[in-house]
Amino acid sequence: MSLINEKDLEKLMNVQNKTCVSIFIPTQRAGKEVLEEKNKTHLKSLWKDVSNELKDKKVSEEVLIKIGKPIEELINDRAFWRHQSDGLAIFAAEDFFEKYTLPVNFEAHTYIAEEFYIKPIVPILSGDASFNILSLQVEEVKLYEATKFSIGSVEIDDLVPSRLEDRVGYDYEEKTLQQKSGASSMGQKNMHGHAGSDRERKDEILRFFSAVDKGLNEYLQKEKLPLVVACQDYLFPIYKEANTYQNFYEEVVPGNPSDSDMFGLHEKALQILEPVMEKTKLEKMKKFDELNNTDNTGASVTDILPAVQQGKVDTLFLENRSEIWGTYNEDNMNVTIQDDQQNGNYSLMNWAAKEVLRQGGNVFLIPEAQMPDKNSKMNALYRFK
Repeated sequence: MSLINEKDLEKLMNVQNKTCVSIFIPTQRAGKEVLEEKNKTHLKSLWKDVSNELKDKKVSEEVLIKIGKPIEELINDRAFWRHQSDGLAIFAAEDFFEKYTLPVNFEAHTYIAEEFYIKPIVPILSGDASFNILSLQVEEVKLYEATKFSIGSVEIDDLVPSRLEDRVGYDYEEKTLQQKSGASSMGQKNMHGHAGSDRERKDEILRFFSAVDKGLNEYLQKEKLPLVVACQDYLFPIYKEANTYQNFYEEVVPGNPSDSDMFGLHEKALQILEPVMEKTKLEKMKKFDELNNTDNTGASVTDILPAVQQGKVDTLFLENRSEIWGTYNEDNMNVTIQDDQQNGNYSLMNWAAKEVLRQGGNVFLIPEAQMPDKNSKMNALYRFK
């Protein structure tokens, strides 16, 4: 799975003054749709529409072939279509091609301009969205790094023992079987011995988890992201006892991790971490409400875009299912707005989002009903002077 990070986003934002094609499609991970290659068919249909539109725009045959070749190769890559997530984002231009398989439920959308359409993916890097998931079993330990919209494996084989036997010795499984057998055959006579074996087992698991904690700490301290643990309920108190990492989330992702794939763990973890991940957005929305109708907020596109250009925007709020078409002249800071997409205009939301992100600001896609100022599709919280 190709995840997207800040460097990828920067690379996309730096492609300009070329014919740029952005394609977003929803995809299915498994089931009948995958067997019937509906994801592949969907892209094929959208690419046909895009190529016809490029011809209408008088794009040369040479450029059209360069843009289309990697897309057509992807359409015919049967192995690729067997491993999908919830959404596929494609960015193609002359001598440029990138694709990202992401756990984001994109709406089908295409965009042709002299820049890529990055609005649907900007929330991936907005706010306090990054975190780690530790999938913990006595037979297997895995670490993932995730955002609200993405998840990927972290290689930790050199950092931690992969299973309890590796930490306490290979006689662990044999002793466990002996203890179970002895407990069932000796009944009540073995109750005290059984309690002792339970304590021994807990001590062994605690030593194993302490080794995991020690091995992970150096890696986790680099970015100090929140760590949420996915394990069975009886194991969580033992790991809490072993844990020394400060940014540890004291609520477990319940259930046996082996019963879920990586995406299932991601979904369960999001339910627990939602308050943490929404923290920055909620704080900025509250600040906008407190300062609304002052010089520290804006709801007019003609005011916001010049402020973006001047680096004055701290946080940009964009209505997620809407678009604002037009042009912005950076020389005289003049904004022209049109009702729909036309030759020569572009998404003003996309332009503003790119510039705010480039300056280190926040960008949030907000449902219409939750916009801070519902009278506008674009709101801004300005930097304090």
